[in-house]
Amino acid sequence: MTPSAIDNHSANPVWVDRNALRTDFTLAMSKMYKAEVPLYGDLVEIVSKINTDLMQQSSLDPKVLSLRYGDEQSTRLDIERHGAIRLGTPHELSTIRRLFALIGLYPVGYYDLSAAGLPMHATCFRPRTAASLLVNPFRVFTSVLRPELLEDRATKDLALELLSRRTIFSDQLMRLLDVGEIQGGRFTQEQGRQFIAEAIKTFGWQSTAAATHNEYSHLRSEHPILADIACFRTSHINHLTPRTLDIIAAQDQMKAAGMQVKDRIEGPPARACPILLRQTSFLAIEEPIRFTVEGGSSLLGGSHKARFGEIEERGAAVTPKGRRLYDELLENAMNQARSLEGEGGGISPDAINEVVSQVFQAYPDDWDELRRHGLIFCTYRCTTKGLNSRLALGKYSLETLVCLGIVEARPITYEDFLPLSAAGIFQSNLGSKGSPKEHVARPDERGMEEALGAALEDSDELYTKMQSDSIIECGSALSISIEV
Repeated sequence: MTPSAIDNHSANPVWVDRNALRTDFTLAMSKMYKAEVPLYGDLVEIVSKINTDLMQQSSLDPKVLSLRYGDEQSTRLDIERHGAIRLGTPHELSTIRRLFALIGLYPVGYYDLSAAGLPMHATCFRPRTAASLLVNPFRVFTSVLRPELLEDRATKDLALELLSRRTIFSDQLMRLLDVGEIQGGRFTQEQGRQFIAEAIKTFGWQSTAAATHNEYSHLRSEHPILADIACFRTSHINHLTPRTLDIIAAQDQMKAAGMQVKDRIEGPPARACPILLRQTSFLAIEEPIRFTVEGGSSLLGGSHKARFGEIEERGAAVTPKGRRLYDELLENAMNQARSLEGEGGGISPDAINEVVSQVFQAYPDDWDELRRHGLIFCTYRCTTKGLNSRLALGKYSLETLVCLGIVEARPITYEDFLPLSAAGIFQSNLGSKGSPKEHVARPDERGMEEALGAALEDSDELYTKMQSDSIIECGSALSISIEV
């Protein structure tokens, strides 16, 4: 690609909306992954039918449906996905940050995966505003290797050597990143088309490894996820995840379709008022891969198993108080589950689910109770009654306005991830067996920010702003002051 192919010469360029560009990117990613992993296409069809059937059930009150599943329009639900990638170096992470910023994705939150025995930490690249999320809430769970957590020196050296030799970004993409940033984070339509075409290459599958079979085997014996990070020429997308409105029904239909499905759903138990995030997947597929042979140019056939198809059911975003209660109950449940292990070790998924369900009875399961106890984030909007009322000027408590039906609360959808759930998905697709194990957590949020070249945003602050902004808007519409 020549510079003239990407430089803009128009005196009055028409810029592509960043949200629209993100949607084009999402669709291109989904199309590529369907071609590479056909089972993902089958998964999308299952989820789409379940969602359509639920949304069309005449017996369900639309308000109840909205409260249960959030305030999304069907267009958002149809396109909603999250992806996951694994990176190897700070340079790869900082470049990915630049790439994602051009489609309106920013690093939010820190996830310490060392607590689950994985030599990685992660962040979530996602939209930050309510308006952007409504258009397209595409997210990418992005983990990066932490070589300091690798205890074996030879393994660490080999991984770093392999990573130092690879370049996952094309020269054309790097030039387009520069152009987009020079233009204030914007592209013309033609530049945007070229940008997506080049960016997608970073996440595609390549069937020839960047390591010899011996190197791959060495890293895989140390940790399967290490081989997946260091032995390939791209940061191949390792799963894409559509959002379902009923994860239990989706899991049952996956099994009925003959898919090899994860043995239990990660996250909180089934609830009348869902919170946070529930996830499951079909297990990683075996993909052919070719390895170079030491000292020659010949290729050796082999296979790799890491990419899978995941589904998620999202609930309400919980406040820090709500998250503390969730973490406390989950820890109690896991401790109880470990106490049930037999002499041979291990506990059945059904037994774990039963323990979790019993323990989580202590978590309120009513929208009004969750809100009044400050356990979930909500947005507020004026009702028709409220807009037609003539309130006297002055201050009103938010709770009074809700009780009077002047304003109504809607739970904010959780847009982020649960580190132990993500680790559980990873482990099940790496062939890990057995009951939950305890590991010493070694978080390094500062190291993540240094690698990113940017500060991480706090998800609680984003939810708080969405909630506060909605209250201010209600006060303005009603010409009153609202006290929280």
